[in-house]
Amino acid sequence: MTPFAIAGVQMYVNALQPNTDGILHRLDILMARFPWTQMVLFSELAPFGPLPRFALPFQNDTLHRFQSAARKYNIWLIPGSMFEKTDDGRIFNTSVVINPDGDIVTSYRKMFPFRPYETEVSAGTEFCVFDVPNVGRFGLSICYDIWFPETTRQLTSQGVEVLLHPVLTGTTDRDAELAIARATAAQFQCYVIDVNGLGAGGNGRSCVIDPSAMVLHQSAGQEDMFPIEIDLAQVRRQRETGMKGLGQVLKSFRDRSVDFSVYDRSSGTDAYLHTLGALEIPAQGSRTGLAPNLRDTSLTGGSRHPIEPQFKGSDLQDSPLRGKTITG
Repeated sequence: MTPFAIAGVQMYVNALQPNTDGILHRLDILMARFPWTQMVLFSELAPFGPLPRFALPFQNDTLHRFQSAARKYNIWLIPGSMFEKTDDGRIFNTSVVINPDGDIVTSYRKMFPFRPYETEVSAGTEFCVFDVPNVGRFGLSICYDIWFPETTRQLTSQGVEVLLHPVLTGTTDRDAELAIARATAAQFQCYVIDVNGLGAGGNGRSCVIDPSAMVLHQSAGQEDMFPIEIDLAQVRRQRETGMKGLGQVLKSFRDRSVDFSVYDRSSGTDAYLHTLGALEIPAQGSRTGLAPNLRDTSLTGGSRHPIEPQFKGSDLQDSPLRGKTITG
């Protein structure tokens, strides 16, 4: 058995004022209640909220305060992420990993900003893998990254056993994201520690999932601290013998007979993707991707007759027919 105690903190996040004091206050409470905790993970952009205009250089006073807190409590600390502004003016969504000595052992820049919405944020290109001595190998991804299984594939192919996943999801796709988190745990035979915020930091529902896709903890929509002792021996056992003695997916991928041409950008395999139009925010009343003709079968017993639209997409926004079905 290789136990390790990780705590997630789901907290309310302000958008227009710093949350640093709130993070440190909750950390004090957590460590007073659960002093056996060895690692603490906060949600994406928890320290300063979701607005890129509050971006700071990588080295800043807030980061130094977090380093002191990690040293004080002898914990590994991942304080969510912050917008980092580089010398050339670019902005990244950056997370750091602080060890119990208060040292920054590694950092990670989010690879997949939530485009087309996060247009001000640049994409990172380096993966984040680090070892906790005598425990195991950990990896870090941020929010939208998990929607791209290639990111977790790269991490677990390097031996990552625990995926730390701070998120800021306040949108209606949280259900889908939770399903992806469970699928990720099963596909890659790893723990997933998924921590969302509240308020400007998200709609909560943080979770901890084990390598068999079992949900060990599920937060609701209020503040929550959830220390969970995980067992990395379960990861190693399952990767050797399969989930419940069944699928050995990492070994099957290793022994695959196929190379995926879609990853060769010059292969032409991804030609369809180039027909999907620009990566941009939809407009009101957008008909992009819809068939040019409306069709109705209710008057013909199932035969299909095309009906020409009487309005252009832009005109339909102000039409009394907007939102109604045209049947004539």
